[in-house]
Amino acid sequence: MGLFDKGVKKTKEGFFQRLSRALVGKSKVDDDVLDAIEEALVATDMGVDTTLKIVDSLEERVGRDKYMSMDELTSMLREEIGDLLDVEGSETLGEPFDLTKKPLVVMVVGVNGVGKTTTIGKLASRYKAMGKKVIVGAADTFRAAAVEQLVIWAERAGVDIVKQGMGADPASVAYDTVKSAVARGSDVVLIDTAGRLHNRIDLMNELTKIRNVMRKVIPDAPHEVLLVLDASTGQNAYQQAKEFSKATDITSLAVTKLDGTAKGGVVIGIVDQLKVPVKFIGIGEGVDDLKVFDKKEFVNSLFSKEDIDK
Repeated sequence: MGLFDKGVKKTKEGFFQRLSRALVGKSKVDDDVLDAIEEALVATDMGVDTTLKIVDSLEERVGRDKYMSMDELTSMLREEIGDLLDVEGSETLGEPFDLTKKPLVVMVVGVNGVGKTTTIGKLASRYKAMGKKVIVGAADTFRAAAVEQLVIWAERAGVDIVKQGMGADPASVAYDTVKSAVARGSDVVLIDTAGRLHNRIDLMNELTKIRNVMRKVIPDAPHEVLLVLDASTGQNAYQQAKEFSKATDITSLAVTKLDGTAKGGVVIGIVDQLKVPVKFIGIGEGVDDLKVFDKKEFVNSLFSKEDIDK
């Protein structure tokens, strides 16, 4: 089983099972088949708007060509989903972030429980393994456990960490972190922020404050605002992404727990609706289970019939 096969296995199983039941005995695409496709896509939590966009395109093609085989249908579905994932910033040459920036400053945002701090730890480990000098900033001062968790990850990865006491000003921590990064010649700066609820305006405003104080040291910081989302929450993840995009300029996404859910279609829906690329996916608990997202491999795995029954 390939890397992305593992990540989309449950989503793929549900999608193909629904589709297969609808296509039994069919030799061509008709309204019943299109309805079944719509139902199958919605069931993956792709979202109604994105699903209808795909189905409308298929319907137009069927109406124009009058006949479409099942193989042609599958091929077109692959193309449609691939096109939806093809947004600005989605093309990478092995490395999602621009490491020519020194230091590269990444502000990581997201609600509690999505795996935000764990994702930062895995990113720190990844860049340390690449030979980069990494520093993390524990700016989630709202929860003592968040700082403690980040300290553990920093020690495990062997990277520097800047922290203050619980209740400290998060912007102050962020400022100290980027200032230390410049002084130490760090390559990568990862700033953890409070696991804010997306409907808490005061916490959202804090993101702006953090960004502004970092710019006093590095004028174009942060270079990336990485939103971490939990795929298993389905459309709730989309709502979070929508609200965060209103509060700050989200530049990239990390989607966690993709391997444990049948709602992997939410990845496609979020990218389509917000035009923000997925840069990393989490497909396990191990330090090496944060992988660079490859949209072509993702789509190929989604439509591969191998491993469905394994």
